Amino acid sequence: MWNRTNASVDATEQHAKNAGPPHASPSARAGAMLSLSLAALGIVFGDLGTSPLYALQEAFNGARGVAATPENVIGIVSLFLWSLILMVSVKYVLVLMQADNRGEGGLLALLALLVGERTGRETRRAALRWVFLAMFGTAMLYGDGVITPAISVLSAVEGIEVATPAFSHYVVPITVVILVALFAVQPLGSGKVGVAFGPVLAIWFVVIFILGIASIARAPGILAAFNPVNGFTFFLHNGFRGFLALGAVVLCLTGGEALYADMGHFGARPIRLAWYGLALPALTASYLGQGALLLRDPGAASRPFYTTVPTWGLYPMVVLATLATIVASQALISAVFSLTRQAAQLGLSPRVTVRHTSSSTAGQIYLPGLNWLLMAGTIGVVLLFRSSDSLAAAFGIAVSTTMAITTMLFAAFAHVRWKWPVWRVALVAGVFMVVDASFVAANAMKFADGGWLPLAIGGLTFLVSTSWLVGLRTMRRSRGDSGLPLGVFIASLAKDAPYRVTGTAVFLMAAGDSVPTTLLHHLKHNQVLHRQVILLTLLTEEIPRVSHEDRFDVECFDQGFVRIVGRYGYLESLDVPELLKQALQKAGREPYDPMTTSFYLGRESLTVCRDLNPGRRLLLSLFILLRKNELDATAHLRVPPNRVVEMGARLDLD
Repeated sequence: MWNRTNASVDATEQHAKNAGPPHASPSARAGAMLSLSLAALGIVFGDLGTSPLYALQEAFNGARGVAATPENVIGIVSLFLWSLILMVSVKYVLVLMQADNRGEGGLLALLALLVGERTGRETRRAALRWVFLAMFGTAMLYGDGVITPAISVLSAVEGIEVATPAFSHYVVPITVVILVALFAVQPLGSGKVGVAFGPVLAIWFVVIFILGIASIARAPGILAAFNPVNGFTFFLHNGFRGFLALGAVVLCLTGGEALYADMGHFGARPIRLAWYGLALPALTASYLGQGALLLRDPGAASRPFYTTVPTWGLYPMVVLATLATIVASQALISAVFSLTRQAAQLGLSPRVTVRHTSSSTAGQIYLPGLNWLLMAGTIGVVLLFRSSDSLAAAFGIAVSTTMAITTMLFAAFAHVRWKWPVWRVALVAGVFMVVDASFVAANAMKFADGGWLPLAIGGLTFLVSTSWLVGLRTMRRSRGDSGLPLGVFIASLAKDAPYRVTGTAVFLMAAGDSVPTTLLHHLKHNQVLHRQVILLTLLTEEIPRVSHEDRFDVECFDQGFVRIVGRYGYLESLDVPELLKQALQKAGREPYDPMTTSFYLGRESLTVCRDLNPGRRLLLSLFILLRKNELDATAHLRVPPNRVVEMGARLDLD
């Protein structure tokens, strides 16, 4: 649903991302393409692939469910099929996957493209509208990140009830044990179990395809669902209750964002091959097969998926479904890790501790604090709702809201970057927006039944992101800069030279030409300067990765001053020592020596002005709290802790 870590693609597969090098033989290129498509099954299609476990049954259960009459069954299945065709095959696979940021997709990639283009033409306030919109869509995905593992594993384990009703009391405990084990192995790295992701989902898709075809053969009348007129007729017959059924239909689209967001890991062609070659046919057959079952036995509406399974195959199917949902949950957990790191790199959230779990794949990361927070939230959701039926009511609103925001950002992007005329934007994005808005409205009706949960999680996440963005901007404005041009400062040193000591001093410098206040404070209080002074500017570009050639610019000045501007993409981690080593070597200056280099960092003591309005005071107070608990700058920059000198200052935020 967003940029996910590539948990199953090793370095060799990364090299073969585009189906092998150009000089490879056709058979080798085809093999590389199939390998990537298989890997994409596990990461990209985990959510979509396990939706048949709970999606269709939600349409016929609960206070808002419709009767399982033949007309309703055919109508609902028709809505499922055409939602997959329009919103996944057309919106994501054909349209959105063409809007990539150097091969990367997802909300943040689209935002970076849009803001990077608009800020040169419009005011910053206009660009901030899209930033806050993307932040809200991203925040909603955290609600999805808590609910998806809970509903996926819970719905899989519930197959035990169908096989042996006496075991129904063990469904929740077994689910909790599986989730605890899943989160407990995260420190080991998803790559250690990732090799099984693709094959497990491939087997899953083949099995549900066979089950679906076998069920369709017994009631071929369900094939009428391919006629979209039956979907419209469903609304005419059921009125407002039919509209509410869209809250169940959207469940078949969970994970649709992954088709777009995971482009950077696999490329568009492998994802399209996996979708059209296996995932879409299997999902189509599964939903048609469940519909065929309901035509034969309307009483099976409470568990249509497991009822299509022969009695002898129930226990193996529960095991396979559990493995498939673990794969889907693992992919989503990795996605939340990746998303959080990207947000921090873009300045939309505090810095967090990131541990790399692979020496060959940079995308495989582990965030300790977030992992245990997700585990607590997911287990809490299972204990609160206790069944997939109850939890399904809470699921759709996060998915539909994110899809609608993606459509809005795409509409702006197509108009600004692709230069589409307004009529074309309205025609393409307008159709998607009508469907997205319908899903959002239908799911909003489920607020009291559990829809409040993802909204609460998303709202809290959005509050954190907003307070961080507002606080960071306020702090930078309050901090200001010295206003002293670098050239003037260096010239003044030639006239009144301070005492120079051996070694190198590194000061962080904002973009521009003003001397860092940390340097001025150091010179004022210590009355000395190192023989070599490095002014380091670190920029996060609005692209996923920066090439080696564009990594840095270096400029040498008199008096031993060196200005280095380092650039990183929002998918990359900072490595200041390595940057200094390469830049100084290129400049021909004294080489980087960790034992003789001191890093001077500013540490502000922040306070909030008393005369602010309550809303802004709340945001800034939360920012100060987050600032105190974020990852230390020393660890973020990867500099030796024993070579860091912190310069304190007091700032009043207003």
